[in-house]
Amino acid sequence: MNNMKRVPMTPEGYKALVQELKHHMEVLRPEVVKSIEEARAHGDISENSEFEAAKERQAMIEARIGELNQRIGMAEVIDVRQIPETGRVVFGATVRLLDLQTEEELVYRIVGSHEADIPKGAIPITAPIGRSLLGKEVGDEVHVRIPKGTREFEILEVQHI
Repeated sequence: MNNMKRVPMTPEGYKALVQELKHHMEVLRPEVVKSIEEARAHGDISENSEFEAAKERQAMIEARIGELNQRIGMAEVIDVRQIPETGRVVFGATVRLLDLQTEEELVYRIVGSHEADIPKGAIPITAPIGRSLLGKEVGDEVHVRIPKGTREFEILEVQHI
């Protein structure tokens, strides 16, 4: 029985994870194995700092490979371009907002939590603003509770790009 929780992810996020996994397995893993072999060749490994550093790096690389494999296995890739546009905010949609307090226009894309990059406008679906926007449509006002109070936005545009 498969009890793994599925995690929504954009095609771009999935591709980035697969590329990172490939890099770890095909580049970093062989490099660290070579480093360990070279350190062993220097003799007594009990007091060999090069060997210890290489083994520590190997452990970090293997842990990351395991984490990446787990994320990839749990991924539910959702391509918003394949979803008919209804004007509502859905996972993967790009949303243009007007901050009603500052009159500033903002553009966010609703992504999976592992893909979040707020400075680049990638807002996780699990964040207060991501949750607040889901299901809303152009013209709706959205009130988002944040630690500093409440922010209010108007949805100006929803795109499936």
